Amino acid sequence: MAETSDDPQTLVSTDWLAAHLNDPDLRLLDASWHMPDTGRDGRAEYAEAHIPGARFFDIDDISDARSDLPHMAPATEKFMSRLRAMGVGDGHQVVAYDSTGLFSAARVWWLFRLMGKRDVAVLDGGLPKWRAEGRETEDVLPVIRDRHMTTSRQNHLVRDVTQVARAAKLGDHTILDARGPGRFTGAEKEPRAGLRSGHIPGARNVHYATLLNEDGTMKSVPALQKVFSDAGADLTKPVITTCGSGVTAAIVNLALERIGKTDHALYDGSWSEWGMYPDLPIATGPAD
Repeated sequence: MAETSDDPQTLVSTDWLAAHLNDPDLRLLDASWHMPDTGRDGRAEYAEAHIPGARFFDIDDISDARSDLPHMAPATEKFMSRLRAMGVGDGHQVVAYDSTGLFSAARVWWLFRLMGKRDVAVLDGGLPKWRAEGRETEDVLPVIRDRHMTTSRQNHLVRDVTQVARAAKLGDHTILDARGPGRFTGAEKEPRAGLRSGHIPGARNVHYATLLNEDGTMKSVPALQKVFSDAGADLTKPVITTCGSGVTAAIVNLALERIGKTDHALYDGSWSEWGMYPDLPIATGPAD
């Protein structure tokens, strides 16, 4: 298995993090988040053990509280105030990780990108790989000093339901759905109540797990390219990613960035929104 090709703007290895852990301008974020049906509490697990110096990034809290949809991207003002209070600001190199391996940390990477921050990476393999290598964890909270932060929202990195509906109708974008095959085809019920089953017409299924190795690290660039090719993803068009609630879709965005595909956006409402509205078209079965 190839080692991570370290890039502080996309993905870094545990070796890279260990070498930079004490850098004064490194800010490490534990972005652990779990589906409600798992019974796991990311914040409680963080309090028990985290990589030294990590702050906890609460995806559900740092979101748009005005929306009925789960953890939608927050307004820039809320993002800035929350991150300043966490001691994260301009000039920092941010590394996000999670307790699954490579899961919700990609969502935080995408949020920082949305806010115009490019010095942000995901820890490849996350906390499980860090622990498997016998590296240190702690249960003490870091000392935090406010740090000034400026943002510049990059609206081209996010899509709303109207934009996605238009893209699906015109066929001028490639829509990639990160959910599992059963949910994509409609064979499995959605975990959130009240949602129809199926996928956005014309979408291709790139289950996020197919982008990862067994140890939770991201596959090599050639292997990622093969996954997209095997899924029938036309990467000559701009890409819109989607999933259940905008978390695992970000893994697809991260993988696209790794292979050099830069014109991609995330449908923030994802199936939590699309599956809720009876007037929006759905397809079932394999990709057409």
